[in-house]
Amino acid sequence: MRSIFGVLSLLIVVAIIGVLAKKQMTSINEIKVPAVVGSTPGVTIKVDPNATVQQQSQQIQQQFKSAAEAAVQQPRPMPDEK
Repeated sequence: MRSIFGVLSLLIVVAIIGVLAKKQMTSINEIKVPAVVGSTPGVTIKVDPNATVQQQSQQIQQQFKSAAEAAVQQPRPMPDEK
């Protein structure tokens, strides 16, 4: 009798874990990626939606590289001397 309750309780725990895992996996599939990536205001990443994942990754890397180079080329504001 004790073994039957043990097996039944184990099956109930496995069923609960299965339901929770299924909910977690469906919520991961619903995550939307924002159109603006990064913390720099005014910088948007534009990627061709018909491109492969590798091509999209290369486009993002190239755009980030050019944005970083443009930020480095801007002169720093100099403080006023008193």
